[in-house]
Amino acid sequence: MNARSARSIVIALFAVSGSLVAASSIDPPEPAVVTPGSVPEAAPPTPAPSDAIVLFDGVSLDKWQLQEGKPAPWTAEGKTGGAMTVKPDSGSIVSRQSFGSAQIHIEFATPMKVDGEGQGRGNSGVYIQGRYELQVLDSFNNSTYPNGQCGAIYGQSEPLVNACRGPGQWQTYDIIFHAAKFSTLGERTQQARVTVLHNGVLIQDNSVIDGPTGGAINKEADAPGPIMLQDHGNLTRFRNVWVRPLGRPAAK
Repeated sequence: MNARSARSIVIALFAVSGSLVAASSIDPPEPAVVTPGSVPEAAPPTPAPSDAIVLFDGVSLDKWQLQEGKPAPWTAEGKTGGAMTVKPDSGSIVSRQSFGSAQIHIEFATPMKVDGEGQGRGNSGVYIQGRYELQVLDSFNNSTYPNGQCGAIYGQSEPLVNACRGPGQWQTYDIIFHAAKFSTLGERTQQARVTVLHNGVLIQDNSVIDGPTGGAINKEADAPGPIMLQDHGNLTRFRNVWVRPLGRPAAK
């Protein structure tokens, strides 16, 4: 068991005047703040690599749907490089295509207007395989529990640092995900792992994912899964979403 796995409840017994005293649970400190490199306010999204599967380029939401298969009801700007915006209470959306191990790029912006605090500010999430949530949150001058802040594997692994930009500014996640592996009997033989750069800053370093996070669309399995973007009631925006499946391509 690593230090992160054991951190949630730490019980230490101390000898005090011949008696044993149980220490209370100890939360880890909030990650240190790191200011990422600045980008021009109107900077366009970086073009996807030539071999990437582009899931959203700003034009339409044709490659997304609700979990039950209905068309995605979120708002798309309808132009190359544009954004899609969460339609509160309409439901989370999933990519029509599913993926195993993959490199994933996504850009997001929490609302410009600061409203609420903690988990109530700019909340959304990127669910890898529809199972593992990489938290999206306005964590710029906004405190919350470390494994629930922006860049956390929700409820499991806090980010190494807080590399958030301010409300309304475009931010990037670059994700390297290695899917869990299973035996022929369906038993997990290797946990999923993830590395994440947030605005170019390393925040998850080959972190072990213990299993599906809250809100997952299905149980952990050997089958690939879609990318899910969470509707948490906030007007969070996303743009420039693309995926590169990992593994050597077949020879032509």
